[in-house]
Amino acid sequence: MHLFKRIKTVYSNLRLKHKMFLLISFILLAFSIGGLAILQHAFHVYNKEIFRQTAQSLRVSSNSIENELKKMEQLSYQVATDFYVQNYLVQLANSESNFFQEYVIGMELRKRLLDIGALKSYVESIQVYDLNDKEYASGNDIDMLREDRLLDIKEETAARQGGLKWVFPDESDSAFVVARQVRYYFDLSLEPLGMVAVRMNVPEIVNDFSNTLNEKNAQLAIFDEHNRQVFPIEEQLSPVYSASMKGEKGYNIIKDKDERYFITYSPAKHTKWTYMIVTPYNSMFHAITTVQVAVMIVYILLFIILMFLGIRFVNGIIRPIEGLNKKMEKVQTGNLQLDDEDDEIAMPLDETGQMHNNFKKMMNQINQLIAENYKKQLVIKDSEFKTLQAQVNPHFLYNTLESINWSAKVEGHHKISSMAESLGFILHASISMRDSLITLEKELSVVKSYITIQSYRFEERLEFHTDIPSSFLTCIVPKFIIQPLVENSIRYGLQKMIGTCKISITAKQLGDNIQITVEDNGPGMDEAFISKIFKGDFEPQGTGIGINNINDRINLLLGSHYGIEIESKVNVGTKVHITLPYESEGEYVQGAIS
Repeated sequence: MHLFKRIKTVYSNLRLKHKMFLLISFILLAFSIGGLAILQHAFHVYNKEIFRQTAQSLRVSSNSIENELKKMEQLSYQVATDFYVQNYLVQLANSESNFFQEYVIGMELRKRLLDIGALKSYVESIQVYDLNDKEYASGNDIDMLREDRLLDIKEETAARQGGLKWVFPDESDSAFVVARQVRYYFDLSLEPLGMVAVRMNVPEIVNDFSNTLNEKNAQLAIFDEHNRQVFPIEEQLSPVYSASMKGEKGYNIIKDKDERYFITYSPAKHTKWTYMIVTPYNSMFHAITTVQVAVMIVYILLFIILMFLGIRFVNGIIRPIEGLNKKMEKVQTGNLQLDDEDDEIAMPLDETGQMHNNFKKMMNQINQLIAENYKKQLVIKDSEFKTLQAQVNPHFLYNTLESINWSAKVEGHHKISSMAESLGFILHASISMRDSLITLEKELSVVKSYITIQSYRFEERLEFHTDIPSSFLTCIVPKFIIQPLVENSIRYGLQKMIGTCKISITAKQLGDNIQITVEDNGPGMDEAFISKIFKGDFEPQGTGIGINNINDRINLLLGSHYGIEIESKVNVGTKVHITLPYESEGEYVQGAIS
């Protein structure tokens, strides 16, 4: 219930165009889902009925073909175990180059093959081979086996030791061959006597037992247990047919050469071959296709009607929006004053009317802001003029420090001279370095000048050192980001501790970035204090620059991927890590020009 109220609230707060879009989409979606569900159910029912009928025909045809194949296997076994055939082969094996005797035995063997069944239906020939591979054949269509093919069959039948071997047709022989080794069994020695091969006309068997399929423009296909095509022999089917067989039996719809086919397949138990009926889809699903076309026509008509009504409905909403668009085009030309005649047009009270009223209020506010901005620009120009005047004082102070430096050198006061020179360098850097980004070498020069001044002040209580590789000195860094951190270490570290304050500046490379670390052994900070620094809840003492200010400048100049991280523990010390891109001065100039 709560979810329903929430959905209702969200829907009521939607803009009008979104509601309209949802309404039209829901109607079209409902019609589409309903129609597709009906069509899908009809296709499913029709497919099951077609599968039932074709599966029945396939079962009858496959059983008849399997029976004939069994007969051929039995015929090969009958020949291999026939007493006379074995006796003839024994005599041929024992004959000592007696050609006449071999001729007589051969004639008797061929006659015996005729008696066994060499002239039966679907049998093209029965061919018996002795141990010397000499052939003795009888039948309707005798075709001697090619020498290499005969050798392959002989090796495979020998490996099976009297077992059955099916041999598929090749380019030299279009007949199927059932072969097995003849082994002498009367004395139980089972010595090889030769080989028998029954050549049969499988296409004739298939055609005789699949005549009923031709009336439906259907075609019978046979695949062995390795999905190799057994039939048809002359026409090699696309691999998509064998790949579509999933499971023991079933049906599927495939696409071959831009045509769709309905296939039904079922495996045979004896030969383990899979029998398949392939039927053109259009011939079987003509009625469903007609219904589908009719439904699509109805969908198109409904779509046109709905679109017509929707356009009329939308126009009532779009016209006020177009009027608002014309007002915006006037504003783009620079005319910020609205015409009085626009106020006389009655606007609806829906969202379009609210947009017109809000646009009018917005233009009035813009005109007011333009006037206020003009006044502010005058104030800014005046402030810039005063800033230029104020720059005279730093130059005067820098020149004065130079005078003090030279006077101290003349009088031999080297300490005063060094402090004045360092302070003058810092002041000169703040005046002359107008770029926001400088090299790390210049930034460190400012830091060293500042440390020089502080060293005279704190003497042995301040210990400072740097560990910066020379290759990093040309890297580009924002101006005055390290000196304020060193100043913070002295202000919040050295001045609040007893003993020597150790401050170090190190740098290392992290991938494509450089990390500069300012570390001190001061009192440190807890995590709550660090959080206040980055939130801006803590203000630096004196006139110092806050860490949050430095971090914001880095984000502004280099991007949000770079900035400052603080690592600190109470009574241990503080590390401030500055992550910057590893870019030298030359690379930065090329990037800026690009």
